[in-house]
This record gives sequence, structure tokens and C-alpha cells, in this order.
Amino acid sequence: MIKGDIFFSLSVRSVKLNFTRSLLAAIGIVIGVVAIASMGMLGTNMQLEVKDQLSSSANTIVISSDSVRMGPPGSTPTSSTATGITKTQLAKIKTIVGTNGTVIPIYSTTGEFTLSSVPGRAQIYGIDPDDITTFLTLNQTYGNSSIESVNDALVGANIAEQFNLKVGSRIKIGSFSSTSRPEVKVAGVLKARGTTSDGVSADNAIIVNSKWYTDQYGGKDKYSQVNVIVKDTDNIADIEEAIDAKINTNSKSPAVRITDATSQLETATSTLSTVTTFIMAIGGISLLVAAVSIFNVMMMSVNERIQEIGILLSIGTERGEVRRMFLYEAFILGLLGAVIGGVSSLIIGYSVVDAMIGTTAYFFMPESIMYVPAAMLVGIVVCVVSGLYPAWRASNMDPIDALRSE
Repeated sequence: MIKGDIFFSLSVRSVKLNFTRSLLAAIGIVIGVVAIASMGMLGTNMQLEVKDQLSSSANTIVISSDSVRMGPPGSTPTSSTATGITKTQLAKIKTIVGTNGTVIPIYSTTGEFTLSSVPGRAQIYGIDPDDITTFLTLNQTYGNSSIESVNDALVGANIAEQFNLKVGSRIKIGSFSSTSRPEVKVAGVLKARGTTSDGVSADNAIIVNSKWYTDQYGGKDKYSQVNVIVKDTDNIADIEEAIDAKINTNSKSPAVRITDATSQLETATSTLSTVTTFIMAIGGISLLVAAVSIFNVMMMSVNERIQEIGILLSIGTERGEVRRMFLYEAFILGLLGAVIGGVSSLIIGYSVVDAMIGTTAYFFMPESIMYVPAAMLVGIVVCVVSGLYPAWRASNMDPIDALRSE
């Protein structure tokens, strides 16, 4: 056992005699462990958060097309230059879906608005009032009102908070420089949704009646996207294939793009994974610096104990035992840095995740917390590897030359 090994005891004694120097060398390991573990946990928590939010709309197929709004509110709309999902294509989609789901056509554009002379920008969606409650939820704190008249609108949670909007507030939509801008009345505030896979960024949006939208922007029956809320998620692949075969008749130039939560989740996860790996690699550079520091400390330890090494070799100590003694010392330094770094990672990582993501609900999940022991193991391995050459050099000394040294 290591605990009863005399050479392990000699290694512990050496670390204690040069504790300050050993601790300073171990700090590099601490920094490396904290950097790798914290960044790994941050990236994993971001992935888990995105996965959870996208999964909330896992039963939704998004059919999208390039869409150009016909003009700012107040201008004379012309539909000749509009692109998007046509009325004919919408009819085909409804026929394919049938009773297997609900088809929701959506107009959308990015626009400017003004509230009491305070300007802002938002995504503006035109949706049939009967379809809104199918996939959007009102915040009950603001009442139960929905869109009842053409000039009513719903606002996203972020916009409502930022502009302190209330039911009954009036919003002017249109270019800031325009003198003629139509006005809508806030009929309700939507419940916060976060990131979703249905293509509707409702938290930063203004939802208007589809008739109001086409009256102001034009492009009637030229939809930006069509959402299909499927009753049974097992049918999603079949429905997507049927829509693709019916509408995208030209394989070289598809008329629409068809996506769902699975494809978006794969893209988001892949991107976040790449970013996380890159950040962890940058954090790992500190371990290379620590390796140099550990190597330097170990070489100093060997040089200071040349006579001790000479005595051990002259009384019959095997060279492998001398090597083991110095590898023990490197291991102790690595273990010291890894333990301090592991504890620090939990504290710092928790704070970073809370500050960057806003929730620590996934922090202690296995996928996240595993980065702490993994980073600790890497730190220990780096130390042991850094001690290989000094240990080899010590074990291969000539005992006579070692005893002569001063």
C-alpha cells in the first residue's frame, strides 16, 4: 500500500519541507482544473437548457420560405413582389396533414415600433386569432384577453417587461421617421417561452391579427411560414416526407424548407459542443504552463537531494524505487492541485452557470458534474507526466558521483 511505503513517506516529507514552493506550483494545476471544469459545465448546461426548451415544441413541424414584406405600414401594398408559401401550397399541406394535426399559417417581419415616444424593434407576426391559443399561452397576470378586434395585439414577455406594457397600452408600429403609423392596442401579454423550435420568437414579438398584418404590409396569402402541430410525434417523419414530395417537386430548388425540433436540436447541440470544446482547449493551455512549473519544481527537488539519492542507491535501493519516490512527489502535487481545483470548480462553475444562463437546474446532472472529476484526473496526469524525466534522471545517477556532490 502507498500509505505504508517508505518512499511515499519520503515524498510527503519533501513536499512538507518545501510546502510554499509546492503550493505555488500546484496553483497552475488549480487554474487549469477550474478552467476546464467550469467551461465544460457551462457548455453542457447551455446544451441541456436549449434541449429542454426545444423539446417543448417537439411536436411541431416548421415549413418556411423566403418572405419579403410588401412595404411599411401606411404604404400601398402590392402583392406582386411577395414571396412565401402560397395559398395553393397551404391547401396541399392541409390536405396532407388532415386530422393528424393542426395547420397554422403565419406572416412575419421585423419592424419598428414606438411606445410613448420610446422606440423599439420587434418581430411582428400576423396570425389568425383562432390559431393563437393553439400554441401560445397568455400570462394570466395581465388578464385573459386575447385578440378580439382587428386593431388588438399581443406582446411578448420581454417587450412587456422592457417597456412596462400593460393591457390597454397603445403601440405605434412603423418606421421611426414615418409621420403616419398605424396604432394597435395591447390586449394581452404572452407567457415567456424561451428558445423554441417552432420558429416563433414570441418573447420579443408583437402578435397582430393576420388581417391587420396584410392590410399594412401586403402579401396576402403569401405566408412566411406554416407550422404543423402534430397530434402524434411518431407521425412527424411520415408527414414531412409527404409534404416534401408534394411541394418540393424540384429537388434542385426546393420551394420550402421543412424542419422540426430534432434537426434544430442537432444543429444547436453541435454548435454549442464546438464552442465548448474550443473554450476548454483555451483553458487547457494553463495546464501546459502548470506542467512546466511542475517540471521545474521536480528538477529542483532532484538537484537538492542528490546526496540523499546517492545514499539510497549506495545502500542497495533499486533504481525503480528511487523513480517511484519522485513520481509519488509529482502525484502529491497533482493531487493537491486537483482537489483544490475540484472544490473551486464547483463554486466558480455554479456562479458562472447562474450568471450566464440564469438557471442552475441542470448543474448537478451527471452530464454536467462529470467535468469536475474529469478535469481533476487530467490535472493529476499532467503532474505525473511532468515528473517522469526528473524521476528518471534521479534514478540513473551514479551513486559515487552523487555522494561527492555538495
